[in-house]
Amino acid sequence: MKEIINRNNLARAVMVISFYFAVMLLMNTGIIDSYIFLNIVSIGINIILAVSLNLITGFTGQFSLGHAAFMSIGAYASGILTAKLGMPFIVGILGAALTAALAGLLIGIPTLRLKGDYLAIATLGFGEIVRIIGLNWKYGGGAMGLNDIPRFTTWTWLFGIIVLTLVVISNFITSYNGRAVISIREDEIASTSMGVNTSYYKVLVFSLGALFAGVAGSLYANYFYFIKPDSFGFMKSIDILVIVVMGGLGSIRGSVISAIALSLVSLSLQGIPELRMVIYAVILFVMMVYKPQRLMGKLKIMVRKEA
Repeated sequence: MKEIINRNNLARAVMVISFYFAVMLLMNTGIIDSYIFLNIVSIGINIILAVSLNLITGFTGQFSLGHAAFMSIGAYASGILTAKLGMPFIVGILGAALTAALAGLLIGIPTLRLKGDYLAIATLGFGEIVRIIGLNWKYGGGAMGLNDIPRFTTWTWLFGIIVLTLVVISNFITSYNGRAVISIREDEIASTSMGVNTSYYKVLVFSLGALFAGVAGSLYANYFYFIKPDSFGFMKSIDILVIVVMGGLGSIRGSVISAIALSLVSLSLQGIPELRMVIYAVILFVMMVYKPQRLMGKLKIMVRKEA
């Protein structure tokens, strides 16, 4: 208990609460209008997606290209529960989290033996399967998408889930389970010889990462009113992966900073979307050549030493 309630944690808690009320005050006074808040929602969702993917790819070393599929599953689950069944938002969030976690479990079990490019291809195929099912699922709107989803996503919900995501994943990484998954990334054979149940931890990480991606999908669906399968395609997974790589594999703080930076870049390029991926590629090239440890490379090294 003393380790939790210390000066540093109390200072962080005060800063987090102060930031929440500061943004709330700016919204109530009209300084943050609907357009600015839309951008804040996009940034917040990208933070949740990037941190959850970093758990899978950065800390465990499982190269996944299907993270947008988990977001899609969560978005449709929440959209159907709130729009078609009239459930409250908390039920939509829980339904999105459980459905996406189950999908992570289902994709995690058959891909246990896959690594690197093979795992990436398998998760990419999973993402395409989810997208095609969505295009042909009449109850979910099919190719036309799901409309009239109630707008339940507020600053309180967004901020609370961002904080929850960061706290849960940070504590997971610093726990025994976190050290186990980091050991899998560093040397899976050595981890197995030391008694680490690599199969269990791979499935656990996929499920936990998918759970938070599903929650991000719930926030997305219940803010933008409308969702369609093509919104969660291959390019969305690439967007999330670019954020993770730029921030640094194995760096939660780097994922947060990178999500904010690249979200702002993407928003500024809305008028010329065809140049967005070109600029992403240039940014990644420059980072890899001149700063190979990415934005928070030092933090990544510290995590490895603690493991």
